[in-house]
Amino acid sequence: MLKNYRFYAFAAVVCQLLTAFLHSLSFFKGPVASNDQEKQMLDLMMNYKMDMGMGMMRSMYSLFNSLSACMTLICFLGGLVNLFLLRSMVASPVIKGVMGINAFIFGVGTIIMIVFAFMPPIVCFALIFLFSFLAFLMVPKTKVGN
Repeated sequence: MLKNYRFYAFAAVVCQLLTAFLHSLSFFKGPVASNDQEKQMLDLMMNYKMDMGMGMMRSMYSLFNSLSACMTLICFLGGLVNLFLLRSMVASPVIKGVMGINAFIFGVGTIIMIVFAFMPPIVCFALIFLFSFLAFLMVPKTKVGN
């Protein structure tokens, strides 16, 4: 089982979909300040709108939410595409390529999370990277064509 790339690929899918689901929960409850400084900071983040050019006025909270939604969507996209490909029984080189792309994207994402985020997204992205990379390594080599 642990030498089968499908195990690691499905583990990556589970991590991607679980990360997306858990991260989407943050959209149902806004941040709550625990002291006066946090209250002032949240008020500025949510209500102070900066001129972004071309008539767009956005708050930092709006920008934060848009990036947060993108993280959720990239995890859903990766998980659903991987699940589709695994269930479609595509050729090994296709899975190897997709798992390599996943490992690269989520590896870079892990580094970004380590620098800018906190522990839960770091762990989630690191697990996705790990399982994608292991699946990439375990996919058997087959020749394409003739």
